[in-house]
Amino acid sequence: MIQTVNPTPDLDLGQADRMVQERKGESQTRLFFRRFARNRLAIVGAAIIVTFVLTAVFAPAIATHDPIFDQDYSAVLQNPGNGHLLGTDDLGRDTFSRLVYGARLSLLASVISVGIAVVVGVPVGLLAGYFRGFWDEWVVMRIVDALQAFPSLILALAMAAALGGGFSNAMVAIGIGFLPSIIRITRAQVLTVRNLEFVQAARAVGASNWRLLFLHVMPNSMAPILVQSTLAMASAIIAEAGLSYLGLGARPEDPSWGSMLRVAQGYLNIDPLLALWPGIAIFLAVLGFNLLGDGIREVLDPKLKR
Repeated sequence: MIQTVNPTPDLDLGQADRMVQERKGESQTRLFFRRFARNRLAIVGAAIIVTFVLTAVFAPAIATHDPIFDQDYSAVLQNPGNGHLLGTDDLGRDTFSRLVYGARLSLLASVISVGIAVVVGVPVGLLAGYFRGFWDEWVVMRIVDALQAFPSLILALAMAAALGGGFSNAMVAIGIGFLPSIIRITRAQVLTVRNLEFVQAARAVGASNWRLLFLHVMPNSMAPILVQSTLAMASAIIAEAGLSYLGLGARPEDPSWGSMLRVAQGYLNIDPLLALWPGIAIFLAVLGFNLLGDGIREVLDPKLKR
């Protein structure tokens, strides 16, 4: 008599499900990076962002002067040269060093503000889109509609004015400004995924709502959220620069690109280069995030998968 032996006797259905998910995740990750490497614009955007990240991390080694306390009143508004690669500002501070340290504030602003919007908006969108009902139709979406009645920058400006000046309050204000778009795109994606066949099949075999939500619906809803978050980082840099320009963001002495533009405004006729450098930095950072976001969108678009 031949006895059949189960090669994995201790493997239950839950473990098998996790193994399938891990293998699927690994293959999807490999496919993502292979297609990403073929997208030239995405590579250019990623290279720009990596350059800014490395600049921010190694700012103390790259900067040639202290961006705040190294003031030379004998070299005010100096042209590039004489120990100052990009010249000096109205207090004799090195423009290049302030530009380098400004990358820290701008990238930190984008990560924190978008992080706030994602941490709050994604769970709200998931629950509202999956469970629907009164909570979704008459509470969440009505609040979202009220917030979307204002442009995100105007909403951030109003929130920053209400919370008071300062970098931390500005990040909270910008994050609140991004909440409506994150909630809407998450909810819309969940409404699509929850009715797909594989979710219905899992529900038919007795999977609980929470298992469906976190193991099936949420992983298959993250692609557009990732794209939206990347694009929102570009908007966050502009918003932080705008708030700092208006005096509602970073402190005036902090090396923020927005505060540098505010200082340069009063000297456009004397030293136009003072406004050019932070303007170029903002342009490149925003361009990098936009190219990266568009590239990720093309990579994750199922219509373009080969």
